[in-house]
Amino acid sequence: MLAAALGRRCCDGYRLGKSLCPASSSSLSSMRLPLCCPQPPRRPSFLGSSRGVRQESCPRSGANTVKPLDGVRILDLTRVLAGPFATMNLGDLGAEVIKVEKPGSGDDTRSWGPPFIGKESVYFLSVNRNKKSIAVNLKNPKGAKIIRELAAVSDVFVENYIPGKLVEMGLGYEDINKTAPHIVYCSITGYGQTGPKFQQAGYDSVAAAVSGLLHITGPEEGEPVRPGVAMTDLATGLYAYGAIMAALLQSHKTGKGMHVDCNLLSSQVACLTYVASNFLNCEMEPKRWGTAHASIVPYQAFKTKDGYLVVGAGNDQQFATVCKILNLPQISCDSRYKNNKQRVLNRKELIGVLSVRFLEKETTKWLELFEGSGVPYGPINSMQQVFSDPQVLHNGLVMEMDHPAAGKIAVPGPAVRYSQFEASLPTPPPLVGQHTVEVLRTALGYEDDTIQDLLSSEVITQHELT
Repeated sequence: MLAAALGRRCCDGYRLGKSLCPASSSSLSSMRLPLCCPQPPRRPSFLGSSRGVRQESCPRSGANTVKPLDGVRILDLTRVLAGPFATMNLGDLGAEVIKVEKPGSGDDTRSWGPPFIGKESVYFLSVNRNKKSIAVNLKNPKGAKIIRELAAVSDVFVENYIPGKLVEMGLGYEDINKTAPHIVYCSITGYGQTGPKFQQAGYDSVAAAVSGLLHITGPEEGEPVRPGVAMTDLATGLYAYGAIMAALLQSHKTGKGMHVDCNLLSSQVACLTYVASNFLNCEMEPKRWGTAHASIVPYQAFKTKDGYLVVGAGNDQQFATVCKILNLPQISCDSRYKNNKQRVLNRKELIGVLSVRFLEKETTKWLELFEGSGVPYGPINSMQQVFSDPQVLHNGLVMEMDHPAAGKIAVPGPAVRYSQFEASLPTPPPLVGQHTVEVLRTALGYEDDTIQDLLSSEVITQHELT
């Protein structure tokens, strides 16, 4: 139905990624869709129809050179992780992402390390591929004016400032909406746009604590533990990524942009799912279980002779199979463990018996015994083991690029694969202000003397490659 609603791309000599044409029916006339005729330039719309038409050959239907967000321009004012992770994923789908950075220092994470490759932060490199960088002083009125002009020729505006900060610069949603009513304006904050905490800064660990994630994470009798990667930031980035896509589709239907409010607290509370449901419906206050599961036994990591193995028995048949592999037939017949409810009630005794048996063999031997059993299992891998895993390699999860300063780099690639296009040939993470002049020329049509004046007055900076 979506394909029917959006119509078919025209291949009569125009690439309509940067301009869309109206449908013939009145019901579709307000939807800016890639149909069969060019539009006048600078008509603001989804897929960037405000930026005119480029005449070139159109790829045939199904060609893997066409990506779903080709022609979409995203103005990215985010820093650190949640926002850059969202915009990187949009860039993987073909969007042109223009990353706005502070002249000189740039994104905060450019200084986070070690490790560094040369002078480049490996942290920054991990979430900023497929982006252009412009260095603009937003506190200078001329810099803020550049951002407003770029917003007018963009489809999406993403920011993660404390609410009110961009309003002071004339770059809040209401300010941008005046000149770019088509814009999808996505704000990523700690707690939202309103409420008692809305002006507090958002940090992953703090939001993870306030949301209850740290309360339920850690060893059973131990202290709260922060997850090894910033899951609250990453979850918020994924929510923002999906919300921006939904808002772009909505703008197809209405011809209007909108303000999208994403925040760390809401994202993490929503991700509590069944743990939250247990409390809301049964008033069950959860506890920390380490690697174990509150409602399924066994489902946890077991120490082996040389490592750890995670094994889960989601039903009685799988539990019987686990007992057979461990050569513990008496356990599978024990009435205390006849079903999952009984196993949960008698968790301590059962896990004690299983743990002793798992210590008798090396991890690789257990992997051989569980192979083909139908029981969920897997080793706890180090990073070296992860990126040597044949399935990880098969799934193409290592993406290599040639960086202008760091040389060859490798980062984890997109998690999703598509049958009709490939998220391949990425551009490397940019240097601070690497594309400032290019963007001002191509997107805004600035003349060289205007650009030089902005450079001389330090409103903008340009990184010169050596």
